[in-house]
Amino acid sequence: MTGIYVHIPFCQKKCQYCDFISFANCENNIKEKYVKALLAEIKNTKIKAKVNTIYIGGGTPSVLEVQQIQQILQAIYEQFAIEKEAEVTIEINPGMVDFEKLEGYQKSGINRLSIGLQATQNCLLQMLGRIHRYEDFEKAFEEAREVGFCNINVDLMLGLPTQTLEEVEQSLEKVIQLKPEHISIYSLILEEGTPLEKLVAKGELEMLPEDLERKMYWETKKILEQNGYEHYEISNFAKKGFCSKHNMSCWEQEEYVGFGVGAHSYVDKKRFSNLENLPKYLENVENGEFAQNQILQETQNFEAQAKEYMMLGFRKLEGISISQFEQKFHIHPLFYFRFEISKLEEEGLIEVDLDRIRLTKKGLDFANLVFEEFV
Repeated sequence: MTGIYVHIPFCQKKCQYCDFISFANCENNIKEKYVKALLAEIKNTKIKAKVNTIYIGGGTPSVLEVQQIQQILQAIYEQFAIEKEAEVTIEINPGMVDFEKLEGYQKSGINRLSIGLQATQNCLLQMLGRIHRYEDFEKAFEEAREVGFCNINVDLMLGLPTQTLEEVEQSLEKVIQLKPEHISIYSLILEEGTPLEKLVAKGELEMLPEDLERKMYWETKKILEQNGYEHYEISNFAKKGFCSKHNMSCWEQEEYVGFGVGAHSYVDKKRFSNLENLPKYLENVENGEFAQNQILQETQNFEAQAKEYMMLGFRKLEGISISQFEQKFHIHPLFYFRFEISKLEEEGLIEVDLDRIRLTKKGLDFANLVFEEFV
């Protein structure tokens, strides 16, 4: 099975911490031109596949009109064989959807929402440059339930400048009361060149000490697990049966196809991406030069594929199945990666049982050290 990712690179306003490929305050004619290009790219793809997940991300996909989202999905359904029970997700921002728009999403086949909340304190939302208040999130969530959405993810962030452990606990308490099926928890990463990074560099804001950020993470894990959420991936928690199928497929090294500016694909052991330059992307599509938009990043050999499989697998709390690795690569991982695994075991970062290689508690705190062994 294959996943599809569609990138919508538009935002009403770019957040202080964001380094994603996104453009704020674009005119409607640019959005219309982009949707037209997306439809052409989808219809002209040479890739044929059975699809079990579709993910519309951004940017802020909810800045588009419902009809535009419907057009994109219709093109995908015409081009690919879509599984009957496919997971179809769209990212939305509070304050940019209403009952009518949510109803339109559902009628177009979308069955999962991912809402970017980040925090429940309006002072933190303002500091992050978010365009919504907590009250907007509550309204959007309630309307989504009224429409009939029964698979909703909520994004929260940890380690924000000035954020306290008490504020994290307050955010969790409020969100848990709403009973979303899925909660994603991301620690703030200070990306070079973002407004937030510049504020920190000037000394106008200060990043939290690492030990406090880690305390927030472990307290979050405890609270969510106590409330019936399974911690199934480093940053993700879900009620039973509601793990993100799209993300799980990526972590299990399944194939996916990306459409839109900057979108990435993984097909036939090749990783490639589209240009990040929006005007050039649009120009190439207008000229029918679709291949000019694609940049080959990597053609994986056996070693590269096996290493990546391990690295992705360690993101899952259940880790890597030894038997599944053997079935895929026809070699035992404890033999093939004996030096890396021995080193990581000695450092207390991973543990091995009958059929699993997984991160330890220490490994969760220092996961990047584990990943580095398989880069």
